[in-house]
Amino acid sequence: MQIFVGLGNPGAKYARNRHNIGFMVVDEIATDHGFTPWKSQFQGQVSSGNLGSEKVLLLKPTTFMNLSGQAVGEAMRFYKLTPADVTVFHDELDLAPSKVRVKMSGGHAGHNGLRSIHQHIGEHYRRVRLGIGHPGHKDRVAGYVLSDFAKAEAGWLDDVTRGCSDGAKELASGEGPRFLNAVSLRTAPARSSKTVKAAAEKKAAVVAKPVEDTRSAMQKLADRFRS
Repeated sequence: MQIFVGLGNPGAKYARNRHNIGFMVVDEIATDHGFTPWKSQFQGQVSSGNLGSEKVLLLKPTTFMNLSGQAVGEAMRFYKLTPADVTVFHDELDLAPSKVRVKMSGGHAGHNGLRSIHQHIGEHYRRVRLGIGHPGHKDRVAGYVLSDFAKAEAGWLDDVTRGCSDGAKELASGEGPRFLNAVSLRTAPARSSKTVKAAAEKKAAVVAKPVEDTRSAMQKLADRFRS
């Protein structure tokens, strides 16, 4: 059994915050993979189901971000699991928007949710780092993560949540690269051969036009000297 934890803050006020992208991902997984309805347990909201051959508990701590570790630790101990059985989806300032990375163990990099989890279960758990970008200065970080995603970000945000759900079975089976490939098929889909050919022809036309214009100008100049 595994626990997939989405980090965020409870309540409608925070629902669309950048800090809540972890909640958004596990919500998408629950919906797409037919998990049970959410219910209150372990100081959070939980939903259970199967991803491939793996039984998975989805957990959204309702302790607020800074105390997320309480819920994670309680659920882990109840099922007699180890930190290696826990995967945490969280917002990542140090990655550009729509970028996703998988990491095993390591520091919390100042993320309050991860810091709390470290305190309760240690650092040897898996993280899925969900890029939200950086506001540019550390003094603006708190306001940035607690503000809603802009309307212009809706496209890549949907791609990321759906991509994580697409690859959830691979993630549960320990296939990190395949999980990331599923995400990239959403966030950076491969272009068809027709699209590639059209782009190449357009580029060639753009390059060729100045050459043709130069030839035309030179021909006019030569005609003028001959007349």
